[in-house]
Amino acid sequence: MLFLPFKVGPSVELSEAMVKFATHPDPTVRQAFLADSVINPSVGVHKGIKYASWSPLGCDSSGRCLLACLTLDHRLTIHNSHKRLEWNTLVDLTKKYSERLKERNYARKDDKLPQTNLQDFDELQRRFRMQTPLRMEWSSIYTIKQVQPDNTGVDLEMVLLAVLMENGDLVLWKFVLPFTDGADVTFYDTIESGVTRPSDLAWWEYENADRRMSGLIVGSEVGPVKIMPVSLSGVKGYFTLRHPVILWKECDEIAVENLKCVPMIHPIHKSSCSLIVASRGCYVFWCLLVISPAGLNVHNSHVAGLHSLPVVSLAVSQQGVAVYTCSTDGWIKKLTPTFTESTLIFKQEEMMRPENLTGRRIHGIAVSRNGAYIALVSTQGMVDGYHPVNRTYQVHFVTLKTPEAAAALLLRSPTQNLYKMADLLDLVRWQILKNKSIPASLQDELDQKIREADSPYLWRFKLFLVRILHQSLQSPNTENNWKPAKEGSKVFIRDAEEEDGEDKEGAVKEEGEPGGEKLEKEENQEEQRAEVQAWMNTVETHLMRENMKKVLGVVYLNTWLAENISIPTCGLVEYLSKDTNDRASEVLIGHIKNKMNKQTFSERCSLCQDVLPFTDHKQTMCKNGHMWLRCALSYQACQTLTFRRCLLLDSIARLPEPEDPEWIKKILQAPCTLCDSPMI
Repeated sequence: MLFLPFKVGPSVELSEAMVKFATHPDPTVRQAFLADSVINPSVGVHKGIKYASWSPLGCDSSGRCLLACLTLDHRLTIHNSHKRLEWNTLVDLTKKYSERLKERNYARKDDKLPQTNLQDFDELQRRFRMQTPLRMEWSSIYTIKQVQPDNTGVDLEMVLLAVLMENGDLVLWKFVLPFTDGADVTFYDTIESGVTRPSDLAWWEYENADRRMSGLIVGSEVGPVKIMPVSLSGVKGYFTLRHPVILWKECDEIAVENLKCVPMIHPIHKSSCSLIVASRGCYVFWCLLVISPAGLNVHNSHVAGLHSLPVVSLAVSQQGVAVYTCSTDGWIKKLTPTFTESTLIFKQEEMMRPENLTGRRIHGIAVSRNGAYIALVSTQGMVDGYHPVNRTYQVHFVTLKTPEAAAALLLRSPTQNLYKMADLLDLVRWQILKNKSIPASLQDELDQKIREADSPYLWRFKLFLVRILHQSLQSPNTENNWKPAKEGSKVFIRDAEEEDGEDKEGAVKEEGEPGGEKLEKEENQEEQRAEVQAWMNTVETHLMRENMKKVLGVVYLNTWLAENISIPTCGLVEYLSKDTNDRASEVLIGHIKNKMNKQTFSERCSLCQDVLPFTDHKQTMCKNGHMWLRCALSYQACQTLTFRRCLLLDSIARLPEPEDPEWIKKILQAPCTLCDSPMI
């Protein structure tokens, strides 16, 4: 029995159709059937990944991304990862959609049932093509209102996954966040695009003040590009396009590939606009969408003369918009858009190629989130005038920014989140590890900004710099910890004369070494490490104290009477009282003590019921020696076998309990206090 990826009808009827079309007297029908790898799997089923798409950050239960994978055998699955290189399959959307079509008897969107059965070749092709995915893309995260049984409204976050089918249909799936179980995904809508030979897909999302619109950009193998409206109900301030928008209508048989859409601000008109770019053969197609009171304005054209061979990959940097293109000849070009009154002008630059890429064939490029790196996938080119039998794929990383430019972007980051600026942090890390010092200009500017605006983000950035400096001062580990220890030691018997000679040589070497200078150097390094460690402890303590005040403020606002809750209120008050120079803490502690009304609630050890003192924000130990780590979000002692840890392993957090009120669960959903990464 041949493996078929989709269900298209009764198995008996399908088997009869297979036999009929494999030996059909009409050669056009027979060849079309035999050459189609989807309908006729005897051609050969390939294994591997055809396309992959990352969701926005914060879609899974641990605050990370979901991964949509389309395999070469046309299966679309959703995965997540909680551990390094360990992937879990959450749902098979291909199977789910196939079952839905079967329930509807493979009817169209208008519920019109098919007039013929599988013995008709056109009907057989239609049923396969309506469920064969070509591309899929995630939308941004939307907030919707959901009415509860008691008629109260609750804000929920959702994300849509748009899937482009081979027949041009756009299938939308709805994921309520955080997405944990495959049974929770729901079918949202089907949009008939009318594109007969679709090639690529991208989301168009427009936002200006309180107005939001979105649509799906569909490219064709014959040339046209259009935007299909997407209707979203329940999203505040959302407007729907009245009809599809044609971006390019010429059918010149040049396929549209690598569709990208970037939101921008028009510097002249001071309004929101969208830049859509795509590769079409050797050219780059661009389209500028500007929404004005008069309506939607479309400006489009092509950038020619970039490459002598077709563009194989295209990437867009969101930070300081730039378009990067590459061709099979190995050349990478950078296009920087410049606005005029009514159109765009692209400045073309040829990027320097690393020496190890000379003569290699480039298959694709990608730009990191904040434009710090560009990644390239390459294989060997011609070897002695011949194509190699076996190819070795390599991934190269090329920096696009200097460490100084990365530091400047980090200081004025609009996101105020270190976890989302990881690529820029990597450049700053490399500079500190190389020079074994924090750049003086960066340190002065950071201190100045902290004095002007005492934000947690700047303190976290400072903690990051100090930690990397401390790491750079560590002595290199000369031992190979991965090697197994030798069970026994071998004894070598040597002549006494040999041993005496070696002892004399060693004595001469020791006399010749400047031992005093070496010892003094080690002492200086040890003092420097101690100073940096103390500096690091000071910054960590400041961040923790600020978060403690925030937690106590939430406790004060959500408790009416003195009650024993899971947050160690008395311990936090006692810990913050040690600093007599913090006026904000004194005021907050006074309000808390008035509400406590001289009542005290102590934490107790679950093993011996002894009191757990609050002397350290990281851990606590009772008099009997039982030590527990403290939750970095609620500061409760984690006395369970399971808890969560942040991605950078800075701190831990306890798991929410069913009896916890909603405001405590909200506290436990926060990211790490020290590094901004989510707790998993």
